[in-house]
Amino acid sequence: MFQLDPSWFQVDTWLIVIIILAVIIFVAAAIYWGVRAHLLQASAGREELVGKIAEVKTTLNPRGTVFIQGESWTAISESGRANPGEEVLIAKVDGLKLYVDRKK
Repeated sequence: MFQLDPSWFQVDTWLIVIIILAVIIFVAAAIYWGVRAHLLQASAGREELVGKIAEVKTTLNPRGTVFIQGESWTAISESGRANPGEEVLIAKVDGLKLYVDRKK
């Protein structure tokens, strides 16, 4: 009937070696990036706001609203009145309130 030549079904040894090396490199890179991601501290949330600059949206006398990183926050000015458009420095975060100082 059909006669099959066994040479049709041979896989080159170098192809196997290259595929195995590629898989090892991929797994090593995935483990490296996974471990690195777990070791890095999260850089988001309210803890990261301290020391950043916010823009006053409603007059702070002493309470008002500031805008930072695309969000509006209730803020309390610790250094007097601040008008809309001014920049203030975030001194501390307490719950959902920011305590701010006028930018020097």
